[in-house]
Amino acid sequence: MAPTSITPEIIASHGLTKEEYSNIIKYLEREPNGVELGVFSVMWSEHCSYKSSRIHLKKFPTKGPRVVQGPGENAGVVDIGDNQVAVFKMESHNHPSFIEPYQGAATGVGGILRDVFTMGARPVALLNSLRFGSPAHPKTKFLVEGVVRGIAGYGNCFGCPTVGGEVYFHESYNLNPLVNAFCLGIAEKDKIFLGRAEGVGNSVIYVGSKTGRDGIHGATMASQEFDDKAQSKKPTVQVGDPFTEKLLLEACLEVMKETYVVGIQDMGAAGLTSSSVEMAGRSGNGIIIDLLKIPARETNMTPYEFLLSESQERMLLVVKKGYEKYVQKIFRKWDLDMAVIGKVTGDGRFRVKFKGKEVANIPVKALTEAAPMYERPMQAPNNIAREDDSSTLLDTLSNSPARNLRSLSDSLSSGTMPARPARGSLRVDESSSLEDIVKMLVASPNLCSRRWIYRQYDHQVRDDSVILPGGDAAVIRVKGTKKALAITTDCNSVYCKEDPYIGAQMAVCEAARNLACVGATPIGLTDCLNFGNPEKPEIMWQFQKSVEGISHACQYFNIPVVSGNVSFYNETNGESIYPTPTIGMVGLISNIELRMTHGFKQAGDVIILLGESLSSLNLELEKKVQEALLELISKKIISSAHDCSEGGLLMALLESSFENNLGVKIDPNKKEPKKEEISMLIEAPSRVVVSVSGAYLPQLKTVVERHSTPFEILGEVTAQYRFVWKPGVDIDMMPLKTLWESSFEKLVC
Repeated sequence: MAPTSITPEIIASHGLTKEEYSNIIKYLEREPNGVELGVFSVMWSEHCSYKSSRIHLKKFPTKGPRVVQGPGENAGVVDIGDNQVAVFKMESHNHPSFIEPYQGAATGVGGILRDVFTMGARPVALLNSLRFGSPAHPKTKFLVEGVVRGIAGYGNCFGCPTVGGEVYFHESYNLNPLVNAFCLGIAEKDKIFLGRAEGVGNSVIYVGSKTGRDGIHGATMASQEFDDKAQSKKPTVQVGDPFTEKLLLEACLEVMKETYVVGIQDMGAAGLTSSSVEMAGRSGNGIIIDLLKIPARETNMTPYEFLLSESQERMLLVVKKGYEKYVQKIFRKWDLDMAVIGKVTGDGRFRVKFKGKEVANIPVKALTEAAPMYERPMQAPNNIAREDDSSTLLDTLSNSPARNLRSLSDSLSSGTMPARPARGSLRVDESSSLEDIVKMLVASPNLCSRRWIYRQYDHQVRDDSVILPGGDAAVIRVKGTKKALAITTDCNSVYCKEDPYIGAQMAVCEAARNLACVGATPIGLTDCLNFGNPEKPEIMWQFQKSVEGISHACQYFNIPVVSGNVSFYNETNGESIYPTPTIGMVGLISNIELRMTHGFKQAGDVIILLGESLSSLNLELEKKVQEALLELISKKIISSAHDCSEGGLLMALLESSFENNLGVKIDPNKKEPKKEEISMLIEAPSRVVVSVSGAYLPQLKTVVERHSTPFEILGEVTAQYRFVWKPGVDIDMMPLKTLWESSFEKLVC
């Protein structure tokens, strides 16, 4: 219900400061009523207005020869040739998923699907990026089970394949899981639709499901820290229906074939309010709507509830006047509600009527352009590495294998580069045999197979998935062409905690490297920037440095940022998550026959490491490695390629072996065994394991030397399913694979 009297307590409960309320009075030239206060509350929330981040996001490179639509619309659009475009975006649904994991995750998938098909694209692939607390935390299993089931339940029923993603555990997410959803769609370049309310007198049409009371103040809730009473916010979580969403998709794509559709927008965060206001704002127009014309599934709903409801599976259309009956015919055919609820006006105001009375009259610009924008104070945390400190942890580790192994045990429980002495539950010391270490690696929460998760997803529906979950990147064929699109999501939050500028660059590099491993050239990036409370100077510093890191890496690799999302206030009881600037990246494969996979293919192949094992991030080296790799794949010189990341070279070798049950024999003639042990375990960037037939080895050397790319011959692929390395190390791979495949289920079930 809308407040009848506006007190300081009511203002604060709506997430507004005293200064913001004073500005509302200035823009209205009067006190707002309760309905208008609710409208300002959601439109000026962090979730909708990006008031703490807008000033920094301008640093991203957003243009390029392939960019058709950059940030500012429902999703980004990139040209892939043949009058086709890739449409994609990533969004967070962190707060709802903590409160109600199944519906929070499910509606996160539903929302990102609508963001894509509202642009005129048919969704062809879903990915996700998930973060949970320590497996030992009492709530972790409940959250994992609910979130995974929610993602599967929505995506499977809708009929869009979930083809990849990432899942990591760390104690910083104990009370703040992250659920980031990514969607990719394909459309015709000349049939892209935008969220605009153009043409004074044109009709504003509501389509989809009926409106209820679910999700009210969801956007405001997502712009606040949590405390021990977080579960009381459960009514702010939306309830999804994937079957209705499937009907909505088909109806929307059908109506978009017609010339009378002027604009279309998903009713996402802040529901009817944000869709109406944003469409009007982009066009410099106004909108008037009558709430009594909105299809409702509950009785006695108030204007406040109609405007702030975040009921799912709803869209807002602007249609040329006189064509309303044609829209109605299409949506009735698909058994969906349709109602003409208003029209576009030329007065630049958001006007709302209810039972013959005007209950809101607000300048659109006051809700959009005039929304608060803050340059918040920033301060580096005391424990951050200083820019003038030239020594690196990798340099230190190179002199101490035992210390490296102890540091690696932290990696096993948190999914990190070796960062500092162990904080995790897995302990490794100098008496541990390499076989003991390998078993701990493959069974650890952040390195074991995610098979338990992706087996719950339908990743082959529509029959376009050509590289399935478990590889470096997923690959989707573009129907009717030889092309394919590769997609990945990546971020290592512990890198970002140690140094957000370098950590964010490494996330971009890893995403691009994963695409290169399947033979794809990066063409565009979306992001989901997950951080704590921006009102804390240390958090804001992390955010700024991460944005600068992403921007620098994207400029270096000529990868435009075309869409994205910021999720602040990921804190509970004052404890923030690690900074997690997740990267979603799309790459183009010009000929699908040239795609590459990570598994070793045949015994006798030579195993090569591209890159250097004891190095910090170097963008020039990274670029050389990726360019050499893409040429090797395009010329069909190599048989497999796999990125070295968490778990280092050792895990890359094991995962490459597990795929097709082939063994590894490492060359025993090593001059410095201690350094070789380190290089096997350390998680240095810019490295790829490839395999090549001995007959093609001279060609490989020619390519990598032309690109000035360091490389090293490690050994060979064997028919015997064993891992053989130096005297006394001869490990049966089958039990290792079984342990690797079964450990995740044991953690969460």
